[in-house]
Amino acid sequence: MSPPKDKGSLMTDQSRPFTIARNLMLDRIDQSFEVVNRGLPHWASSNTGEWTVTPDGDWTGGAYVGQLWLAHGIDSARFTAAQAERALDRMRPRLERRTAFKGFGFYYGAAVASILHGHDGAAEAALIAAKSLVDMFDERLGLIPLGEDAEEANAVGAAESSIDSLQATALLYWASDHSGDPRYAEIADRHLRRVLEIHVRPDGSVVQSSTLDPATGEVVRTHTHKGYSDTSTWGRAQGWAMLYASHAAVVRPHEPAWRDYAAKTLDWWIAHVPRDLVAYWDFDDPAIPETSRDTAATTIAAAAALRLAAALGRAGDHYRDFAERTVQAVVDTYLTPTPPADERPHGILTGGCFTRKATVRSQDADATDVELVFGSYFLFEALAVLTGAILPGRI
Repeated sequence: MSPPKDKGSLMTDQSRPFTIARNLMLDRIDQSFEVVNRGLPHWASSNTGEWTVTPDGDWTGGAYVGQLWLAHGIDSARFTAAQAERALDRMRPRLERRTAFKGFGFYYGAAVASILHGHDGAAEAALIAAKSLVDMFDERLGLIPLGEDAEEANAVGAAESSIDSLQATALLYWASDHSGDPRYAEIADRHLRRVLEIHVRPDGSVVQSSTLDPATGEVVRTHTHKGYSDTSTWGRAQGWAMLYASHAAVVRPHEPAWRDYAAKTLDWWIAHVPRDLVAYWDFDDPAIPETSRDTAATTIAAAAALRLAAALGRAGDHYRDFAERTVQAVVDTYLTPTPPADERPHGILTGGCFTRKATVRSQDADATDVELVFGSYFLFEALAVLTGAILPGRI
């Protein structure tokens, strides 16, 4: 059942700023729908809000579709299922692409519709994508490689991996629960464990990428596609590890390893994030503080903390507190309109940085202080949780 259209009267005084922020983002989601005629939002100017779009959503498009499904649950009169279906249709050409990253799009853009609204058509698309991910699993490597169609990586194919590939796991766990087929969850478990073992360092920080021996599965080297260096900690690499370990801790509570990995990586983040709680694009960029922030990595961290808090119950209260403070920090400084006077469109999440690395794709080369659609998704999701629109750990 969808929540009431306006739950403001049920909110505490402390949560009212989050309700205001959520409503600003609803305005932005509404305004952004006009671009679906030509594609799905990818990143947007922080000044004008004008979107750069991709025809089929690339790996990021499911974030906007997911926002539509969440918005439909909050205000079904303003945001219809038909709108979300239309946006999801944009992604369907990606169903059979050989890329581990499509797990992101079809979890948030399709599986979430099944979870929140019982949408059969979206569930069907999500299952097709999940099956193709199972088919990509490599027994020798013990994981799902990036795949030859993987986006935004300068080394892809049969024996390349990255922490970003954990995007496959949420979709696979959902597919197992939805279909009753344990094979999906078995692959998710094996992939998650192997990728975390390779990429989470002993201190809890995360390296983004790895090259494996295709014959033996041994790790040949670890490196980065998007971070400052092969030994640095790129903000979103840390974010993906935190997010998907925390997600697994919620949906597979009988496995303590997922809680342990989630806590280890989140504790590292909490210990190293700047005092204002908004991460730099890479924790080890020597130009800090004269370098880019990344609000997308920061909102992923908040979403991860809310998941781990849900998994731990009362023992996770400090993670929820951290998530609340992080969301407030982002909203206060990076969500338009920002005080004292700001005439930009409502609800733009500024300060997102795709990467500062020179190897970034040309279409994203200037995206160092922009709205990143997936950063906006995770802020909106966090606000939906913090205002009571969805239950913690539901998605």
